[in-house]
Amino acid sequence: MLPDRRRLRTAALRRRLLAGVGAVALVASGGAAYAQQASSAPAQPGPDGLAPDAVYLEADSTIRTGDTLTATSNGEERVLARFRNTTLRAGEFRYDLNLGVASARDRVEFTDDAGNQVFASQLQLDSELRAGVAVDFATRFRNGASLMAATAVRRGENLNELNYAIFTPCPICDTDGSPKQPSISIQAEKVVQDESLRAILYRNAVFRIGGVPVFYMPVFSHPDPTVDRASGFLVPVPSYDEGRGYSLEVPYLQVISPSEDWLISPQFNTDVAPFLNLQWRRRFSDGTIVLRGGYTYERNFGDEPFGDRTNRSYFLGHGDFDPEGPWRWGFTAERTSDKTLFDRYDVRDPYQDNGLYYGDQRRLISQLYAERQTERSYLSVAAFSIQSLRVKEFDFANPALNIFESDGELPLVAPLIEARWEPDGPVFGGRLRLRGSAVALSRDDYIGSPVLRPEIIPAVPTIGYPGVDTRRVTGQAEWRRTMITSAGLRFEPFIDVRADLYSISDLPPMMGVEGGTITRSRATAGVDVSFPLIRRIGAGADLILEPMAQLSISTDPDYDSRIPNEDSPALELDESSLFRVDRFPGYDQLEGGMRFTTGGRATLRWGDGRQASLFVGRSFREEADTAFLTPVPGGAPGQLYDPSGLSADTSDWVVQGSFSPSDRIRGWAHATIDSSGDVRRAEVAVDGRWGRRNLATLSYVVDRSNPLASADSRNYEFVQLAGQQFIYGNWGIAASGIADMERNLITRSEVGLLFDDDCFRFELGWRRDNTQVRPSGPSEGIYIRLNLATFGGTG
Repeated sequence: MLPDRRRLRTAALRRRLLAGVGAVALVASGGAAYAQQASSAPAQPGPDGLAPDAVYLEADSTIRTGDTLTATSNGEERVLARFRNTTLRAGEFRYDLNLGVASARDRVEFTDDAGNQVFASQLQLDSELRAGVAVDFATRFRNGASLMAATAVRRGENLNELNYAIFTPCPICDTDGSPKQPSISIQAEKVVQDESLRAILYRNAVFRIGGVPVFYMPVFSHPDPTVDRASGFLVPVPSYDEGRGYSLEVPYLQVISPSEDWLISPQFNTDVAPFLNLQWRRRFSDGTIVLRGGYTYERNFGDEPFGDRTNRSYFLGHGDFDPEGPWRWGFTAERTSDKTLFDRYDVRDPYQDNGLYYGDQRRLISQLYAERQTERSYLSVAAFSIQSLRVKEFDFANPALNIFESDGELPLVAPLIEARWEPDGPVFGGRLRLRGSAVALSRDDYIGSPVLRPEIIPAVPTIGYPGVDTRRVTGQAEWRRTMITSAGLRFEPFIDVRADLYSISDLPPMMGVEGGTITRSRATAGVDVSFPLIRRIGAGADLILEPMAQLSISTDPDYDSRIPNEDSPALELDESSLFRVDRFPGYDQLEGGMRFTTGGRATLRWGDGRQASLFVGRSFREEADTAFLTPVPGGAPGQLYDPSGLSADTSDWVVQGSFSPSDRIRGWAHATIDSSGDVRRAEVAVDGRWGRRNLATLSYVVDRSNPLASADSRNYEFVQLAGQQFIYGNWGIAASGIADMERNLITRSEVGLLFDDDCFRFELGWRRDNTQVRPSGPSEGIYIRLNLATFGGTG
């Protein structure tokens, strides 16, 4: 038995080695000729390790008849052939050594050099090793799409013809590998794959959903699934609005080059004139520019159009350039002709975070900026202006009379400079950080609180007053050193020195206060102390306790009532800001005196990544500071309150926690609680998942910092819920809503029927908007969302 097994193993090994030498070297008579050719002109091996003319073959038997090599497999294992970075498996494989033509039959599987796979019962490859003729043809693209046909013929270098074919972007097998009916498919009498156009063309195409025919087109085409972008119509976006009526947006993508395209997206409406949306994108070697715009010639409208017809438009553009080196620069340009244009025409994603500085919701920002960053330094220079689309005063009886925030009350910022630098090494054993900042602000219109200090706001009408102009230069140095004792106690002594120079002009003359140049300074010294403790409390469970404290002493910051509070009108106390030397987000507000801040964090970790954490902290100051008080919105003259929670000798309590008891549930909570135990602000969010695709998100936010409930009150309380639940198979329901608990009103809500599988997602439902921003007030209507694999979607 042993000699026989040795002979079998030796024969199999010999077949593999001979096949690996090359097509000419498969027989003894050709070996010398191949060796001589290789010696005179050695060929470089490809990624698979084979020379360009080499063939690697594994088979149970190989026979050469003339110039034809035949390899067969007698068992379940198929013949394996590798050549020119391609792989072929089949029950039988034939290769013409003279013509370079290969053919295969019986469970053929062919993978080309790009990773695309072809399956067939019979397959013939031309001299370029591409499919020439295939029977029972099927191919699977890298993105999961499949194309199948009874026969496939290669008509030219870039043209493939398939007869009685079917294309689907969906999986055709379930998770167990069993065949399944694709959710979406296109069946056609003839399909032509044009590789030069990178498109697939259909004749007599029948569209099927779940195998059921739903639509017929005599001709149809779409890009090859391997194409990232191609010119053509995208999925239309249907919608309904009480003001516009029924709408259909028909986007068309025109690809100019691999780095440039246009998106032309007209919106056709039954009750108002069409609205044209355009987008141009261009990528350069070191950056990108995206320009968007829209235009219509129409009257304003609510439930009915009113006013005169006029030009209405918007422009949204941004660019970002990052060449090699420390510098980068960019811009944003955002403007609209109407405060409610985005709402009335349902313009998608108008408020985006582009550029160095972001405009918040319902504010547009146009800016030009440049940045320079190295390992030890940072410098930014910017200038920007803002257009506001916010409602300042709602008229709930007639939303067309809403009063919007004036653009003249918002500053023109030019320039705004930020700089930081750290030396490349310790200074007195610690880290030294230098900061600088400069800004110039100018306004057209007067604005009182919170920009001006309460003590200089006049108690007389201020209509027609000029806007206050401010210029500021700030220099700051911070030194901090970390020291850890052998017991694990962590000390961080620090010193912070800062100086500000202000120039104020255009203060209203009736205030009796002149502008001018103002200087102030502040020096702070202190120490941070923390003592992390960890203890194993069970198998795979740890408890971490981290008490922490900070003691700091500052000089009097030299408050001057003429210094506006432009950048620090609001403060969100949390775990990170509570222990900062400068707890206000900007430069205009400063803290002084002696302060002691303490807190602690407890974290429990168990299982595989499960954890729960809670932080509680508070700050104490030597004496109360009335400089942080601001007028009550809608209150009587001189009525003040503390929106920061830092004015009294004890700050608000800060409570913050997170939990994730499993990989399907996670949550986060934050609250500030005043000395009387009342919640000033709070936010809670919980995400949950169950089953394979069911999910929900619940969030709650409340702000009760304003002591006076009025039309101008900034107090609010909202609950937001969004989720989806599958009822049967791929069918389910999706719902979302935002409830205003202060007004007992559902401000936004959606509920719809949902179908979702691995191939496409479809939603049909009803939505209502009660935000009162539109001239017509609340609106409601049907919404449709469709996202198709390969073909794109409506969003």
